[in-house]
Amino acid sequence: MNLDELKPAQKAQVRRRVGRGVGSGLGKTSGKGHKGQKARSGGGVRRGFEGGQTPLYRRLPKRGFTNIHANNYTEVTLTMLNKSSKEEVTAETLLEDGIISKINDGIVILATGNLEKKLTVKAKRFTKAAKEKIEALGGKAEVI
Repeated sequence: MNLDELKPAQKAQVRRRVGRGVGSGLGKTSGKGHKGQKARSGGGVRRGFEGGQTPLYRRLPKRGFTNIHANNYTEVTLTMLNKSSKEEVTAETLLEDGIISKINDGIVILATGNLEKKLTVKAKRFTKAAKEKIEALGGKAEVI
């Protein structure tokens, strides 16, 4: 290696040094032009500002509503229940086993996939088909 072969370390972003003379291309007004709102310190407009015209987000009609009383259940399939290490399955045991990441307002058991072992499942809700599949193997589906 020779001195003429040395290169500076590669950086993700090179800091722009403004106001360092005309030769830099960003001297004097530092790339901000002459006067005006965008040239001032702290100047500029907020996101969505349209020069005083009523912005798009205020011109569009509001649609629908959010039901504040709706329950947000965590969906658990029968295939996921196969991964459970315990005989009695609850939301807490599924969380411990890392099968689900959040309980939310409870769990709902869906009939997707096939169950391979006899389990006692305790959940807030079951689909009709899921309940039938659990009980067909001699397990129990208990609604909490």
